[in-house]
Amino acid sequence: MSDIETRTMRHVFLRLIPFLMVCYFVAYLDRVNVSFASLTMNKDLGLSSAAYGFGAGVFFISYFLMEVPSNIILERVGARRWIARIMLTWGIISGGMAFIQGEKSFYVMRFLLGAAEAGFFPGIIYYLGLWFPSAYRGRIITAFMFAIPLSSMIGSPISGTLLGLDGLMGLKGWQWLYIIEAAPAIILSICVFFYLTDKPAEAKWLSSEEKMWLTNRMSQEELQQHSAAGGHPGFGEALKTLARPIILYLSAVYFALAALNYGFGFFAPQLLSALGMGNQAIGWAMTIPSAVGAIGMLLWGRHSDAKNERRLHLAVAAMCSVVGLIGAAVSHDVYITIACLTLVGFGVSAATIFWTIPGSFLTGAAAAAGIAGISSIGQLAGFVSPFAIGYLKDATGQFLSGLVAVACVGVIGIVILLALIRPDRTPASQSAVAHP
Repeated sequence: MSDIETRTMRHVFLRLIPFLMVCYFVAYLDRVNVSFASLTMNKDLGLSSAAYGFGAGVFFISYFLMEVPSNIILERVGARRWIARIMLTWGIISGGMAFIQGEKSFYVMRFLLGAAEAGFFPGIIYYLGLWFPSAYRGRIITAFMFAIPLSSMIGSPISGTLLGLDGLMGLKGWQWLYIIEAAPAIILSICVFFYLTDKPAEAKWLSSEEKMWLTNRMSQEELQQHSAAGGHPGFGEALKTLARPIILYLSAVYFALAALNYGFGFFAPQLLSALGMGNQAIGWAMTIPSAVGAIGMLLWGRHSDAKNERRLHLAVAAMCSVVGLIGAAVSHDVYITIACLTLVGFGVSAATIFWTIPGSFLTGAAAAAGIAGISSIGQLAGFVSPFAIGYLKDATGQFLSGLVAVACVGVIGIVILLALIRPDRTPASQSAVAHP
C-alpha cells in the first residue's frame, strides 16, 4: 500500500466517519427510544402490548414506502442537502411524539417519523461507497454502524434517567425523553449541510495529490463494476435492479436480520421489567449487550475483511442472535436473561457486515436504488416483528411464543443466505488492508 493511499484514507476516515457516527447515533436513538418510553407511556396512555407493537412497527411501513424515492432523490440532489433535510424533519417529528394522546396519535406520529427518516441509512451507505474503495468497506461500514450499540450503551442509561423527570413542568418522564432526545437531530441537520462534501472531486479539505488519487481509484472501481454489469445503467435500469433475484434474496436475508434486531430492540427493556427490574436498573443493564455488541461489531468486521469472506461470518452472527433470543424467551432469571440478551447484542451488531455484500453486485444509480430497496423491504420486519411479539404477548400472557417465532424467521434467513447467495470474495488485489 502506497504512502498516498495510507494518507488519503486516513484523512477521509477521520473527516467523515466520526461525524456520520454521531448522526447515526442520534437517528437510532430517536428510532428506538420508544422502547424505554413504553415502560411508563403504555400505562399512561392505556396502550396494550399489541397496540404498542403496532405503533412501534408502523414506523417501518412509511419507511418502506418512502425509502427508494428518498435515495433516488439523494443521488440527484446530493447527500449533503438531502441528509440535512432528513435529519431536520425527523427531529421535529420525534420531539412531537411527546404530545401524543392515545393509540391513534401514537400510530400517526410513528408513521410520520418513518416517512421523515426514510432514506437516511441507505443514503449513508451509498455515500460511503463514493468515498471508500471496496477493500475498505467492511471495516468502514462496521465502524460507522458502531453507532448502533453505542447509542444503546450511552442512550439506555440516559433514557432510564429521563423517565425520572416525571412531573417536571407538568410533563411526564416519557415526554421529556422524546423532547430532549429530539434536539440533537435538529442541531445536526445544520451541521450536515455545512460540513459534508458530496464527492471526492469537490473536497477542498483534501490536498490536490490526495484528491487526484482518490478520484482515480474510485473511477477505476466504477469502470470495473460497469464493465461487469454490462454498462452504466440509467434510472429506468436502476429501478429494474429491484427485480433481480439477488436483490430479492438479499432483501429476505435482511428482513430476517431486522426481525431479530427489532424483536430485541423494542422488547428487551420490557423483558427485564417483567422480571422485576426498575427503570434505571434496566437502563444500566442494557449497556452490557450494547458494549459487547460494539466490540463484536468492530472485531467481526475486521476479521471478515482479513479473511476476505462475508457469508459465513454473517451466518454465525445471525445464529448467535437466534440462540440468544430463544434463551431470553425461556429464561425466568434476570442474570441468565441479561446473558442471553448480550449474545443477541453481539449477533445483531456483528451482522452489520451484511452491508458489505450489496456493493459487490451494484454500482451507480443501481446501487442507490438497490441498497434502498434491500433496506426498505428488509425493514418491513420492523413492523412485523414488534407487532407479532406484542399481539402474541396479549394472546398468551407471555413473550415466549412471539420471540420464538422471530427466532424461526432468523433461521430461515440463514438458510437463504447459505443456500442462494454465492460466496462474496473481493479480488486479491483489493483484499483487506490496515485500518485507516
